[in-house]
Amino acid sequence: MQDIQNQFDSRNIPIDQVGVKDLTYPIVLLDRENEVQQTVARINMYVDLPHDFRGTHMSRFVEILNEHHQRLKIDTIEEVLRKMKSRLKAEKAHIEMFFPYFLEKKAPVSRARSMTKYECSFTGELDGDVDLVLGVKVPVTTLCPCSKEIAEEGAHNQRSIISIQVRYSELVWIEELIEIAEKSASSPVYSLLKREDEKYVTEKAYKNPKFVEDVVRNLALELDTDQRIFWYKVESENFESIHNHSAYARIEKHKDK
Repeated sequence: MQDIQNQFDSRNIPIDQVGVKDLTYPIVLLDRENEVQQTVARINMYVDLPHDFRGTHMSRFVEILNEHHQRLKIDTIEEVLRKMKSRLKAEKAHIEMFFPYFLEKKAPVSRARSMTKYECSFTGELDGDVDLVLGVKVPVTTLCPCSKEIAEEGAHNQRSIISIQVRYSELVWIEELIEIAEKSASSPVYSLLKREDEKYVTEKAYKNPKFVEDVVRNLALELDTDQRIFWYKVESENFESIHNHSAYARIEKHKDK
């Protein structure tokens, strides 16, 4: 049959990224406590396209994923990227994976168990060298230092999202990034809290107020000391409880610079 995608294109315009988006696929993750965890990822896969080719072969992206059926892991992404680049005759290959990761957490006083979901990501690009980035978004509580200082009773707090992305030379556990994020905020959040737990986390946050600026600086201090991590981007967004806007801060750093 005629290969339409390989037809010559005379418009002389290369394409930076072409491929498939929003593929849903099972993946296997390393779990610090249970060895492995199975979850489902939303996957985007792209390659570049030279100016003289009309199109790429979309089916080959899915074929490559299917070759990793039940063994698609973060540590096999480099192999996937090399297959994409080879089979699609591309100079660059790019993959993005977005997935939920679940941890069992114990409430701080009652020790009641519940599962907490964290939104994670993993991106990889092959353009000469392989570039891999692990990301996690962690819900936390922050309490406003200014509100605590000026109010005679109480202070406003809010649920916040901490985002951490890292490039690394050795294995970094998702759980480690979650712990760093929770440590940098006023208090962690939990899926299940009894009354004694609510009292504990509310008082803990009140004793530990944090601006968004405090949060990202605390994150940076922690990541600066980790020799496995050579680049990071950290963000904190507070969904303000007394304002109709969010507060936001970001730090990005390459340790060699």
